[in-house]
Amino acid sequence: MKRNATAIWQGSGKEGKGTLTTQSTVLNQTQYSYNSRFEEGVGTNPEELIAAAHAGCFNMALSFKIDAAGFKAENLETRCVINLDPTKGEITESSLTLTANVPGISKEKFDELVADAEKNCPISKLLNTEIKVNATLV
Repeated sequence: MKRNATAIWQGSGKEGKGTLTTQSTVLNQTQYSYNSRFEEGVGTNPEELIAAAHAGCFNMALSFKIDAAGFKAENLETRCVINLDPTKGEITESSLTLTANVPGISKEKFDELVADAEKNCPISKLLNTEIKVNATLV
């Protein structure tokens, strides 16, 4: 299974602007810019999208693990904060905060499943992966 998105950027890093479009078109020429990334401008930014992806992936992974353990989650709410250090130009942390309602599960079992989902959801693995680039200059 493959999914894709396209980013278009025009102009300089600080004064330029761009759009993001996803395969599903949930994002369709969605604006992003220096202001939306480093200040409080209108639009999205890569870190916000990574945060949404990590929270959503973690919730699904945990839900599958809870199901496999014989329980059913009534509600999993996860907030993800991505910490970007602009001085280093790197993401330094992805912090997940989970509130869950899983009837009948023990705290020990719950903690075990959370740790497994944290380590093994595909986005957690992606955040520590090899990056490949195929570049063409036109």
